[in-house]
Amino acid sequence: MKGQLQQMEAAQQLMRVAPHNAEAERQLLGAILVNNETFYRVSDFLEPLHFFIEPHRDIYEKVSQLIRAGKVASPITLKTFFGADAKIADLSPAQYLLRLAADATSIINAEDYGQAIYDLAIRRNLIRIGEDMVNIAFDAPIDMPPGQQIDDAERRLFELAEKGRAEAGFLSFGDALTDTIAMAAAAYQREGKLSGISTGMRDLDEKMGGLQSSDLIVLAGRPGMGKTSLATNIAYNVAEAYEAEEQADGTLKTVNGGIVGFFSLEMSAEQLATRIISEQTEIPSSKIRRGDINEAEFEMLVAASQNMQIVPLYVDQTGGISIAQLVARARRLKRQRGLDLLIIDYIQLISGSSKNQGNRVQEITEITTGLKALAKELNVPIIALSQLSRQVESRDDKRPILSDLRESGSIEQDADVVIFVYREEYYLGKSIPEEGTEEFFKWQDKLDRVKNRAEVIIAKQRHGPTGTVDLHFQGEFTRFSDLAESERFPEPRD
Repeated sequence: MKGQLQQMEAAQQLMRVAPHNAEAERQLLGAILVNNETFYRVSDFLEPLHFFIEPHRDIYEKVSQLIRAGKVASPITLKTFFGADAKIADLSPAQYLLRLAADATSIINAEDYGQAIYDLAIRRNLIRIGEDMVNIAFDAPIDMPPGQQIDDAERRLFELAEKGRAEAGFLSFGDALTDTIAMAAAAYQREGKLSGISTGMRDLDEKMGGLQSSDLIVLAGRPGMGKTSLATNIAYNVAEAYEAEEQADGTLKTVNGGIVGFFSLEMSAEQLATRIISEQTEIPSSKIRRGDINEAEFEMLVAASQNMQIVPLYVDQTGGISIAQLVARARRLKRQRGLDLLIIDYIQLISGSSKNQGNRVQEITEITTGLKALAKELNVPIIALSQLSRQVESRDDKRPILSDLRESGSIEQDADVVIFVYREEYYLGKSIPEEGTEEFFKWQDKLDRVKNRAEVIIAKQRHGPTGTVDLHFQGEFTRFSDLAESERFPEPRD
């Protein structure tokens, strides 16, 4: 008996017709055939595949081609595009098209009919995605582990949510000006008078105007320069400054700082936390790792960790992540918790799609293009760390330039901002002359002048000036900060 009930339920499921509205499809097509101007009110978001009835899909596609070619789409002009023996609902194409036009009522709001057809198509796609998830989960293909299936489903759902939004398309210049004035007003009211998110470093903010929404910011440097330290400093500064206010609809709007996502592909979340807590407490990270701390320092660590618990900084420590997985997880974070800044450490540890594996240049191009598209889609700044080629080491002046970026073509092209971190102290420390010689005293003098100094070189910036910002760097705490007023200018020479 139970088996029969299950079979009946299964049969009922098979008999269910996918959601659609044939009448709305007929009314809209008829209105377009009567007045071709109606087409332009729905063509921005409505495509042939959104129609459920196959002949309606075919008619809308042919109508689209005619109207976009500057020709009239009517039952008379359209019938020639169907075969002589073709039938639509037991009628000839000419008869069916004439009936569509004759039965069409005056549609005042064609967008409403188009939106109804579009919404039903979305529901059908949701059903299709759900069915695929069930079938794949049952079949369990060897080449698709569950994690990959989840990422694929999230990607398809997000694409479905983003496609065909009515607000897409042209803006009037007046609307663009209004948005610009609103941005300027927000910058005027924001702490520091910045148009973007503050990095927490005065001189860097002054040069960049903060971190701008939808920008891809590439932060590069040779090993030992402190690029990861700078990224973690910025991440924590932004998260710690986070303030939000509730909107009329109950959602939260960020007014200062931001919610930060950090893809740590090289270090574990624990190592990242050690760096940040070292910076906050001024207890060297090496001492924290070894447990070489006294009671007072331990109490400082506990107090700092309690304050840091509420900071909206989220870390993903998955190694060897693909660009598709990274994009899916960033979308998920934005949807579930919010997102104002995304940091990736680092580009060369991301893998591309299987079709580009073996060709690293194409793979990096796919990755940087994907990151730029993600920054624009989520409307957040993305800071992506990158390695520099070894050719830097062969020059006398080891300050990086744009051509030093590994696989530099696509990185330099897709980035809105390119920043290099350079510490002369690091290189001087590796070449100590013989003590007591004249070269040693010159070396000592130069080392004293650059000690605890870092140069942040803005080599490219689409919206602002290039140049160099000097910062204070404390290696034992992995901390970058603004120079004190007395350090801002070099000491006068005798």
